[in-house]
Amino acid sequence: MKNIDIESILRDNRPQLQDNPTFLLEVEQKMRAVEGIKNEVDRQRRYGRTAVIIALLAGLIVGALAMSLAYLYPVNPSKINDSIISDIRMFMDIYKNYLLLPIAGCAISLSLILGRQKVFI
Repeated sequence: MKNIDIESILRDNRPQLQDNPTFLLEVEQKMRAVEGIKNEVDRQRRYGRTAVIIALLAGLIVGALAMSLAYLYPVNPSKINDSIISDIRMFMDIYKNYLLLPIAGCAISLSLILGRQKVFI
């Protein structure tokens, strides 16, 4: 379809103005309602983004604290009698170097969120 065809369709089918004096008032009321919806959507988007940022920061802080506690206060495996706790301790001893991966992932995702065009805090 050519641009000329679109222009002629728009010209032929444009809305007719009514002689009703309340027409402009109704249009303004509808525009205010649209603006109210738009403002609410923007507010919810800001709230959601803020909630994600807070959750990522909290996860980063809690993960760093848990990792530092694991390094500062190692548990002596000979003092653990329960086999489940002993298995968890063995798993943590093997993979304690990989505890940085979730923290790094959290930091990377936080930097991606903060690096976007619009940040609402």
